[in-house]
Amino acid sequence: MAKDNIPPLHTLERPEKLQDILKQDRGDDCLPCRVIGGGAFLGLAAYSYYSGHSQLTKAQAEILASKSFFGMRSRRWAITGLSCGMAYLGLYRLFK
Repeated sequence: MAKDNIPPLHTLERPEKLQDILKQDRGDDCLPCRVIGGGAFLGLAAYSYYSGHSQLTKAQAEILASKSFFGMRSRRWAITGLSCGMAYLGLYRLFK
């Protein structure tokens, strides 16, 4: 039997560092994967921004007539915030 492969007991009792485990788990990310993923998020951000604002403009009269608590300003901010979040994720995916 080869006793060289058996780790000592004090190393088994100590938990592994989370950063070391995350480094081992992290796989290689190829450039085309990052470009496709980042481009998808950026495209989704642009699409949601433009289509969301155009649909909001079309439904503006109905929204104002309903006297909803969430008026036009908050809905515009929600669409813009969602789009900015997706754009951030796309940039993060491209450059991280």
